[in-house]
Amino acid sequence: MNKRPTKAETRQQLESKIEEFIQQGGEIKSVESGASGLEDGNYNRNSFVFGYPKEERTPTTKEMAAIDARRRAKTVSKPSHSFSRKPKKKIIYDDFGEPVREVWVEE
Repeated sequence: MNKRPTKAETRQQLESKIEEFIQQGGEIKSVESGASGLEDGNYNRNSFVFGYPKEERTPTTKEMAAIDARRRAKTVSKPSHSFSRKPKKKIIYDDFGEPVREVWVEE
């Protein structure tokens, strides 16, 4: 397994490359913050997506509908039980929240 260089090692490599560049007669220019990312005073939007123009998206509504249909076909509905469920008591309220009557409902 290869060992990754540490931050200190990477920093040392960069410093040595900069020193070598300067010794060979290279010159470092100062640039304003954010100026290098501007083209004619605006950001180049294509550079944010690796230089490619915006692509059209492929509509997938038919494919999604087919997937949903297959998923619904796989789900098995619960079998109805032969025993009857017990009725539950439901309270009917009036407009003011007062109980009016009780009703037994089979659900």
